[in-house]
Amino acid sequence: MRACSAGLLALACLGLLAGCGGAGDGTAYSWGWYTLSPFTDKGAANLKFLLAGIWMTLGLSLSAIVVSVILGVALALSALSSSRALRMVSRTYVEVFRSIPLLVLLLWVYYGLPMVTGLQFGAFAAGVISLALSDAAFESEIFRAGIQSVAKGQREAAQTLGLSSRDAFRFVIFPQAIRTILPALGNQFVYVLKMSSLVSVIGLQELTRRANELNVTEYRPLEIYTALVVEYLLLILLTSWGVRRLEKRMSSTPH
Repeated sequence: MRACSAGLLALACLGLLAGCGGAGDGTAYSWGWYTLSPFTDKGAANLKFLLAGIWMTLGLSLSAIVVSVILGVALALSALSSSRALRMVSRTYVEVFRSIPLLVLLLWVYYGLPMVTGLQFGAFAAGVISLALSDAAFESEIFRAGIQSVAKGQREAAQTLGLSSRDAFRFVIFPQAIRTILPALGNQFVYVLKMSSLVSVIGLQELTRRANELNVTEYRPLEIYTALVVEYLLLILLTSWGVRRLEKRMSSTPH
């Protein structure tokens, strides 16, 4: 039902584009929206095939963001550690993985890593690993800045109450830091959602890969890739709306 609703909304946007396409410049392009029309058997099948990639895109993005958040927190705590070795490990990781283009990292994990380790990853696993490793480098800096933004007095108050360092972080520091961190985390999820399209190059059947395959059979690139643009637009808008709702809910809760 959700996929169908998203498809109808996408078609409405496509209809507006079709009405505007070529109207002002005298082009003779013949639009072929029948390729994705839900009112014909072939168009409905094409639309269903294209929309089915949404779940793979969401699954890939959610899995990557969960792993990257866990890794990012660990890196942030290492960066704030009193141990010089841990700080150096965190800084090295951040500098290295922020410098590697995601597409290059993805290709290396999928094709190169098995040759080094003997472990062969599927397209989904390779995509999650690459996205998470890359995103964790950015998220660690977000978490570090958020944790450091908590007033020093809050830490001292937690110590006065007899809380251990772990409990002080869990119950006092992190709940306050997350209010500052959440908007940036939302931006990172949007980033991961968009960058997941790169995983199509190793054959994962997400949105972009399905659009490419559909274009091979139908050869209507303008219509198919316009539909792909609309799909990503809807996903990003819905994600941004959800993050804003969560921000408002957290800001309305007492500190």
